[in-house]
Amino acid sequence: MKQRTGDPWMPADRYGRALPAFTVNLLVRDIPRAVGFHTQVLAAQVHYADPDFAAVNVGGVELMLHADHTYDKHPWHAPLVRGERRGLGAELRVLGVDPDAVERRARERGANVVQPATTKGHGWREVMVEDPDGYLWAVGLPTPSNRGS
Repeated sequence: MKQRTGDPWMPADRYGRALPAFTVNLLVRDIPRAVGFHTQVLAAQVHYADPDFAAVNVGGVELMLHADHTYDKHPWHAPLVRGERRGLGAELRVLGVDPDAVERRARERGANVVQPATTKGHGWREVMVEDPDGYLWAVGLPTPSNRGS
């Protein structure tokens, strides 16, 4: 059951039509906690947040965060309230976010650093951190090519 009081930041249909072709929607246990991780660790920009929903941008990627309770009529609701693992097998990858800064902020806030900032052969320096809901974020910057191009 929704917890927001008052009107949302914009009508849902207007927001929906304004979304880019690909958007990520994550179901989270607690919107303020999730927004705190996204802003404090991933340096996200928050467009809007209430107890039910948040619209944020991480490194140019638009994200929606929906609280579990907003899915009370969805088939996923029972596994969500049982606390089953989320996101296993998916990496949320964002290019353009400083991995060393993310690792530092994650450690300062006690977030799980799955893989420290490392320069990889695929052309990124990246870090992998787990958010409070168990989603894995792989963020990084491109590295110079060793092939001259």
